[in-house]
Amino acid sequence: MKNSAYLKKYVENHPNNKMAWYLLGKEYEQSGQEGKAHYCYIQAGSVYEAFEASKIPDDLWMGYEAGILQESRRQEQRSRLVRKTGFILLLLLFLWLPSAQAPGKIAATVPEIPAPGHADSFSEEGKPDQLITEAEPSPALAEPVKDSPKFTAIGYVPGGRGVTGDIGGLLQGSATDGGYQVVLGMGKQGKWLNWSHKMPVVYGIQSLGHGQTSVQSYDPAACLCKPPESRHLKAEAGEWIKRQESLAVLSSAMLRYKEKNGKWPVSLDELTQPFPDNWLAGTNDHMKEAFGPLKREFAQREQQAGGSEGGSGESLGTRGKNANDGDRFFTQPLEVIVDTSNYRLAVVSGSVILRSYRVGLGGGRTPEGTFHITDKVINPNGKSDGEFGSRGMQLSDTNYAIHGTNEPDSIGADESLGCVRMGKKDVEELFDLLPVGTKVTIGKGGLPDQDLTPAERFTLGDRQDQSNPHRTYRWLH
Repeated sequence: MKNSAYLKKYVENHPNNKMAWYLLGKEYEQSGQEGKAHYCYIQAGSVYEAFEASKIPDDLWMGYEAGILQESRRQEQRSRLVRKTGFILLLLLFLWLPSAQAPGKIAATVPEIPAPGHADSFSEEGKPDQLITEAEPSPALAEPVKDSPKFTAIGYVPGGRGVTGDIGGLLQGSATDGGYQVVLGMGKQGKWLNWSHKMPVVYGIQSLGHGQTSVQSYDPAACLCKPPESRHLKAEAGEWIKRQESLAVLSSAMLRYKEKNGKWPVSLDELTQPFPDNWLAGTNDHMKEAFGPLKREFAQREQQAGGSEGGSGESLGTRGKNANDGDRFFTQPLEVIVDTSNYRLAVVSGSVILRSYRVGLGGGRTPEGTFHITDKVINPNGKSDGEFGSRGMQLSDTNYAIHGTNEPDSIGADESLGCVRMGKKDVEELFDLLPVGTKVTIGKGGLPDQDLTPAERFTLGDRQDQSNPHRTYRWLH
């Protein structure tokens, strides 16, 4: 950290110099202060990406550093000269004051002159470096946001020691779109990111205009500061999370419908028909509001892909997030993974786990491979407390299914004849989350052994008749 004081002073006076931020980040990284280094790299933006992604010789950025340090030292010398001159002039002023104007003692408060090289925090309020020091948070970011903020989520390790997500893209998008964006932190478990109703607020990104953005960390361990109050943001985040789950379910149903029928559903009612056309288990206000915009979005993307023959629903749903995705976070259709090695069933979208449940299996009798949900039935065989419980989802027209059970002690064990057994609350939530046509992959390994269920379960309203009294199911329970 031999050069950090000068570099801090330089970025204080030149906050838009991305190379200076990058060099300061290197200083922090070499001293093991990863949280501060991470913030500096965010400020460095494209410079960080260019230097880290390419094999640029060390002497090049060291040359930049030498130039910046030389300029910073010159500025420090000039600043000290100005301070000393001002101090001397102030003393001379007091020495030459007429005694008639001061019948008593003259008290003068001389401003404290910082010691050379001291740069633990910046003197001017609102400087970006307050996010990596113990200074108070920027007033501009601490003020309540007038307009509703936009939300997103990234993988995040508390303390800022690891981040998965395109931070540079978020900063660039905020500068372009304007407004205030709130970033929630998803926990990391191996290659997976955990979606949760309790995701913390980790960053606030605010557009300052003229292509500039300001970043506020809400993690005290990462910014070494006292972040602004975030209760109002957490409340809004809760509503955003619920909306994103509804959009994920609706968009998945529309994509699966397109796969089977070769066309998009005309209306939301077409997805909520009685059994066997119960693509959705019901609807909610989020789905009613989003159906029209989603349909237009998919049609536009299909047209860009070359017409209806140019791409299936699956290909339209597995691309990365782009400008046509609106405020939809999950751009890949929901799928199910069953890990027979640790009795886990997870609902995933890409690399994000939305739910993870403990299930019962049948050991070697549970088939491995890829299936699709073909039937979704409420109260199979007319019973809510029978051997299949209150919900059943048949796998690819076979004798295997994901269903409830009247033997809850069998969850986490190999006691079925091959089917996947679930607890009552879990299977009823899963039934509402998964549209007909959902892909189900069964195999060994791949999922972390963790429970991931919210206190408030996902439940759809406006439910249609989804029983099937005309068939007796003989699944291998």
